[in-house]
Amino acid sequence: MRILALTSWWPEPADNGIKLRIRHLLRALARNHDIHLVALTHDGTNTSQRQEIDQLCASAMALSASLRNPRRRDVIASLWHVQPASVRVRWNSQWSAVVHAQAAVLKPDVVLSIELATAVYAYKIPGVARILDDPELVGLSSWYRASSVPGKLRAWLTWQKQRSYVRYLLRSFDACSVVSEAELDLVRRLAPSEARLAVVPNGADISGCMGDWGEPQPDTLIYPGSLTYHANLDAVQYFLRDIFPQIRQRRSGVRLRITGRVEPEQLAALPSCDSVDVLGFVSDVRGEVARAWCEVVPLREGSGTRLKVLEALALGTPVISTSKGIEGLALEHERHVLVADTPESFADATLRVLAQPELRARLAEAGRCRVAELYDWRVIGERMNNLINEVAERRRRVAPGLQRIGNA
Repeated sequence: MRILALTSWWPEPADNGIKLRIRHLLRALARNHDIHLVALTHDGTNTSQRQEIDQLCASAMALSASLRNPRRRDVIASLWHVQPASVRVRWNSQWSAVVHAQAAVLKPDVVLSIELATAVYAYKIPGVARILDDPELVGLSSWYRASSVPGKLRAWLTWQKQRSYVRYLLRSFDACSVVSEAELDLVRRLAPSEARLAVVPNGADISGCMGDWGEPQPDTLIYPGSLTYHANLDAVQYFLRDIFPQIRQRRSGVRLRITGRVEPEQLAALPSCDSVDVLGFVSDVRGEVARAWCEVVPLREGSGTRLKVLEALALGTPVISTSKGIEGLALEHERHVLVADTPESFADATLRVLAQPELRARLAEAGRCRVAELYDWRVIGERMNNLINEVAERRRRVAPGLQRIGNA
């Protein structure tokens, strides 16, 4: 089949979770279908890294524009418009024209919108099966976690607007794929519709994680994640402020290594510590993760399922995480990972792994087996492939001329 894939990121370099998801889904789908990629980006995309994308896709283009901040009139207009202000400020009429022109020329069997931001460009393409992948709603639904009353009110209003928008959108999509059972339950509750719902989780490249990466270094912790993302910055601040001092007090030689993009303002926001190595962007983080004694994931916010956790386990690196950090993953405390939700218990769990090589080995083996069993990208890719085939077949059975609600 011919698939028009819309993304909000150019997939290379695959240096964050959504880019990894896009790349692995493209790999899986390209084995059976012709993929035509349109990346709609706001990040000043450089498409010079495109060798694999050109191999996977029959065609690939990136459209880029600067992202403006919402103005007061955007916020006011969104009060009676179905689209939230965050969607309105990202709307680009030229992008819409290009996407619809591509659809008219290619006549795809399926339009795959990856992430909610691309759905607005797909939902009115006529006569084609439409799938929305990874709308990432769990984070927005946690409005009650805001620290202040005004913050709670703003977050609650954002969530109410977003859920109404998703309910409206899904009337025009044949299917919606989400990354976890928690997300599935949320979408089912807020947007009951005719759309087929399916779990297509995040995963790890099991074969790509095999090999000799070097020996694990004792007393070495790692946190892989861009500090330009607020959830990662909060996690590292929390770890350095409340957890790491307890670890260092009892085991003074421990060091933390942080990989991922970081700007000066994020560096300035970190608690001062001379036992932290901020490596910045690393093109291939697998070696750094594999050589760490364990990975710490002290996340307290954010959504989705954590590719950093799955990749660490696939590499045989044990993970100490908050419950939030493994949310949506079928991982058990003390069997596959260690879970700790207070600074004291997190420090204790980390020190256990640092001091007990046999515990490290047991967690490493169990974690690797669990990821291979449930989260291999090859298996996950087949789930998406099956969903696409099912939706396209169902669309073909619809009588010619019939349009789903929302096409008008």
